[in-house]
Amino acid sequence: MFRNQYDTDVTVWSPEGRLLQVEYAMESVKQGSACVGVRSNTHVVLGALKRSVSELSSHQKKLLEIDDHIGIGIAGLTADARSLAKYMRNECLNHKYVFGAPITPALLMGDLADKHQRTTQTYVRRPFGVGLLVAGIDPQFQTAHLYQTCPSGNMYEFYASAIGARSQSARTYLEKHYESFTEASLDDLIIHALQALVGCVSGDDELTKENGSIAFLGKDQKFTMLEGDALQPYLDRLELKNAEEEKDDDDDEEEKEGDGPQAMET
Repeated sequence: MFRNQYDTDVTVWSPEGRLLQVEYAMESVKQGSACVGVRSNTHVVLGALKRSVSELSSHQKKLLEIDDHIGIGIAGLTADARSLAKYMRNECLNHKYVFGAPITPALLMGDLADKHQRTTQTYVRRPFGVGLLVAGIDPQFQTAHLYQTCPSGNMYEFYASAIGARSQSARTYLEKHYESFTEASLDDLIIHALQALVGCVSGDDELTKENGSIAFLGKDQKFTMLEGDALQPYLDRLELKNAEEEKDDDDDEEEKEGDGPQAMET
């Protein structure tokens, strides 16, 4: 992308009918570290890659708790995400204080999408440069929901989704397996989320307990975070699963090679 006379303000339309400042904000989401979300009928799992600015620094948190039944994963500007997280927490507290019950994820997402959209129509503010994956459990019906927000103000509900840098490989994996998520157990959902994250790791790096994080919530189950040593057993299980699949593929290739000459002789 490049500068032109139509991108100096968020309220200026280009001749093609585009708001370029909003598109630039959407680009910042693509530059953020990857975040994936998967859901079944009873659980929602979020997974994220954490970045560190140098070897001397700690990793930035990419998964945040909003309430006992709502959590978010972020890709883009972390500072913008913290501002939105504070807004969402306040909305949850206000709803609980006024109505005496937890807010439903759908209602909170509508308010959040409106907050995103207002910044695209006011020249004194810039769009939020962050995309969110929001996991929620409906407090009344105990159903699982996964939403995705966009700096443009759009909001979608997904069976599974991935956002951030190199997230296309994660989306490809999720598109192949999402039909099995509906009845999957919590452990299987976590493994699927980690497997999707593996394709988003840059260069020669690997998914480890330091740069990976998992959060989940479910029916009658509050928001729970898995990091560090708590995440290691799932990484070990994923490594074992991939090793078994590679072994099966090698055995199949050997069988095909062994059948080839016999077929030629007959």
